[in-house]
Amino acid sequence: MQEQSNGDAPAKALLKQSAFRRFWCARGLTSLSFQMLSVAIGWQMYALTHSAFALGMVGFCQFLPMFLLTFVVGHVADRYDRRYVAAICQALEGLSAGIVFVASVAGWLTPTGLFLLAGFVGAVRAFESPSLSALLPRMVRREELPRATAFSTSANQAAQILGPALGGLFYLAGASTVYAVCCVCFIGASISVSGITTYHAAAGAVRPKFTLESLFGGMSFIRREKVILGALSLDLFAVLFGGATALLPVYAHDMLHAGPIGLGALRSAPAVGALLGTLWLARFPLRDRPGRTMLLGIGVFGIATVVFGLSHSFVVSLAALFVLGLADTISVVVRSALVQLRTPDEMLGRVSAVNSLFIGTSNQLGEFESGVAAAWLGAKAAVVSGGIATMLVAVLWVRLFPALYRTGSLYDRPKESK
Repeated sequence: MQEQSNGDAPAKALLKQSAFRRFWCARGLTSLSFQMLSVAIGWQMYALTHSAFALGMVGFCQFLPMFLLTFVVGHVADRYDRRYVAAICQALEGLSAGIVFVASVAGWLTPTGLFLLAGFVGAVRAFESPSLSALLPRMVRREELPRATAFSTSANQAAQILGPALGGLFYLAGASTVYAVCCVCFIGASISVSGITTYHAAAGAVRPKFTLESLFGGMSFIRREKVILGALSLDLFAVLFGGATALLPVYAHDMLHAGPIGLGALRSAPAVGALLGTLWLARFPLRDRPGRTMLLGIGVFGIATVVFGLSHSFVVSLAALFVLGLADTISVVVRSALVQLRTPDEMLGRVSAVNSLFIGTSNQLGEFESGVAAAWLGAKAAVVSGGIATMLVAVLWVRLFPALYRTGSLYDRPKESK
């Protein structure tokens, strides 16, 4: 078929496109900054409080504004130029990192200040994430989307490898150094995405009016499309229960005695596995039986979480986190491709916003859940029980969402809603 032959074009062709390169750099820089920021906030918060609950509250502070703003940010991404929405958000993140840099140098930074930083960044990223996600289909052809999604995800994963490691390294020179570097990277991302010129507006696209029906249009669309709903909810509950990464400072400090650099390595390990997975999927795009592959990946994710929770060896912990990241990237790429291929462009911002909410719920709220569970049960019991719950979710979703399990191809178009 012509569509498949186009999809088999050399992957390097994507990187020859100026717009895609700028997009890739912008996503990489903003992800790099966020990862370094997470290391600095997490380690500094634990150093100030020695509280697993406080670490969980950092995740909650990031999640709450995302939850409250979900439907507004999706409408903004569909109504205004997505390039400039993303660029403004990245500039604001750079400004916030700069302010915290000054507060850190002056000795004013407290746990409350760190909570405020986490909350502000969470609010701004709520606007940035769907705008960036919805940019991609306007820069590449439909048949290129699976490769482009994998390449785009690889930028994020590469940042997750370098970010935590660099964050731990820069932290040795003081937390203020991390905040200064984050400020520069966020500004660089803003410049990169605002310079995208090869950008095609959808034919006949109409800016949605601000009405309740338009505001909640993304959620209504997802409820009708069972494949997308199944993919989003699977990732939501799996990572919600399997959110071991929030407790990495506890493991690094109390169990593995690894220090800030060790913490950076632990945070990087899932991204190393994920990067290899995305590079493989960019070279060999997944087309057939994506739902089954996604469910299998979630099951392996749960097993790796249990192994990490039981480990007292730094090497075994790194290996478990590597496998965890490799399995998780399958879910990320499949979910993103399904959303972009099955959603009309005029609604993609709103659907991407709901997608971002699901991701934020599984990550930030998952960190909150892990922190609370660790405070009640202990870190080991919280991680192991979460991994077991993740495996059960994968089994249960086969019965709850048979349409996802039976999906034959990423390119299958959804049936018209009655």
